[in-house]
Amino acid sequence: MSEDFDNNDNWASNWAPIYEKFNSIRGRVTEADETAAFLERYCSEGSALELGIGDGRVAVPLSERGVRVEGIDSSDSMLKLLEKRTDLIKVWKGDMSNFRTDQRYNLVYCAYNTLMVLVTREAQLSCLRSAAEALHDEGTLVLELLVPAVGGFVGGQKTTTTLVDHENTFVTTDIHDPLNQNLVSSLLWFSGTSVRRLPYRVRYVYPQELDTMAECVGLKLEERWGDWTRGEFTEGSKRHISVYRRAGL
Repeated sequence: MSEDFDNNDNWASNWAPIYEKFNSIRGRVTEADETAAFLERYCSEGSALELGIGDGRVAVPLSERGVRVEGIDSSDSMLKLLEKRTDLIKVWKGDMSNFRTDQRYNLVYCAYNTLMVLVTREAQLSCLRSAAEALHDEGTLVLELLVPAVGGFVGGQKTTTTLVDHENTFVTTDIHDPLNQNLVSSLLWFSGTSVRRLPYRVRYVYPQELDTMAECVGLKLEERWGDWTRGEFTEGSKRHISVYRRAGL
């Protein structure tokens, strides 16, 4: 496997220079306010911890709503982007798959499919366990993940055009490893006469599998939505926003 995929900071170094522009093109910057509004109800005037805080796309507007936001990320490149945006959010560099903190939070959240960058089930389960331990007794865990779409592969490979506008074309190439539920992918970004190759690797998770993993760490599903505006989650939904609380409460 290429080091591009296996070293998180190498991956982030490729993405960091274009991360804000990429998110803007995909509508994720505008959506950040909707995300913050959704999350605020679980920690109004309280505390929140973001796993994979990145450049603070969600953390900054959430903190502006009066929530005390902290974050963890393993990428120096992403944390430098956050540092340029604000010095009001406490962050530390660490592995979100296995972290410990004496602080207890009203909310722990992991947005934008970030759980999927942990490419083994064991790492994802360990992350959920660490998140559960960081919650107050009545705290909430919120996760945003894609619904896996693994059709259309030929010989374990697929190429998809994911966006075309007057200036940009995004083409994604995927290699499917169904045994490990891994996708080894590259985004090819054509803009004008330039092209960027942005590699990444993820482990996809089915919603029912995620619920079972959450149960293993003492959490149960309380709500599931199709988007941050609380649209209905249906069999046609392409992603889900899942809300978990401690089992038995």
